[in-house]
Amino acid sequence: MVPTINYSISKSDIEKAHSRIRAHIHRTPIFTSKAINLIAGCELFFKCENFQKVGAFKMRGACNAIIQLSKEQKKNGVVTHSSGNHAQAVAKAAAQQACKAYIVMPRNAPKVKVKAVKAYGGIITFCDPTLEAREEGVAKIIEEKSASFIHPFDNDHVISGQATAAKELLEDQADLAAIICPVGGGGLLAGSILSAHYFGNKIPVYAGEPVGADDAFQSLQKGVIVPSKNPKTIADGLLTSLGYRNFEIIKKGTRAIFLASDKEIIAAMQLIWERLKIIVEPSCAVPLAVVLKNKAHFKNLKLGLILSGGNVDLDSFFKTISST
Repeated sequence: MVPTINYSISKSDIEKAHSRIRAHIHRTPIFTSKAINLIAGCELFFKCENFQKVGAFKMRGACNAIIQLSKEQKKNGVVTHSSGNHAQAVAKAAAQQACKAYIVMPRNAPKVKVKAVKAYGGIITFCDPTLEAREEGVAKIIEEKSASFIHPFDNDHVISGQATAAKELLEDQADLAAIICPVGGGGLLAGSILSAHYFGNKIPVYAGEPVGADDAFQSLQKGVIVPSKNPKTIADGLLTSLGYRNFEIIKKGTRAIFLASDKEIIAAMQLIWERLKIIVEPSCAVPLAVVLKNKAHFKNLKLGLILSGGNVDLDSFFKTISST
């Protein structure tokens, strides 16, 4: 018997979020590949958020959070810190609502994501690549501009928005045995857990994480948040520590977090490029990497994998893999 779990974000919250953002996002397709299924030993359904606006699922959460701001808040603009996909999403969603977006980005953020933020109208402030520097940059902008902070993942409206990806997946493929997604800050994982609970007959949710940035794996094992310190992985979208709101959901609802090495992530990414004929970023390939690494665990199951994004800095990527 599945235990009853109480979550602070309700089924209605996610349904309202979906209705709120539907006109501002894409309902992304689900792809399959017989060749990948044969290799994996199970049936995989890929929810292609790489085709989402701004090229990542982050548009869902940013859009849901910004739409709900008051006229006065929108007048003062929004601010966030991000190395990439959330930054783009906030800039794009803010532009849709005719408000300014102040984005604090680390100096080592992927160039392709910096370029996209500028293209969407985001006003960038660069900082040192530390959480402290990011937070200081945000605090300064809030003080100067009275901008509203849109946290990349530790925000109920953001989590509710991210949950709509798994909600759509379950609506389009109702017979899944489990969902697997990558985990960084935990917004997508927390949202997927909620949607599996409310819309998927409480099917299990798994997460994939890089070996070189395994703070979520450690946090789940220890029952407390273990900060991400000096992460080293090609999956640049999964470098951050878990959020507190996210972790409370993740503790209750994650069946397991599996780890994959950078070589395994690159191999899975190559397989997606070659067989599905689509571009995905390294973070996006982590769920497939852990399925391929744990074939016995997932044998003959129908699995929904959320492909989180497709924003690849190709110059940097090819330099990295040549030395991996």
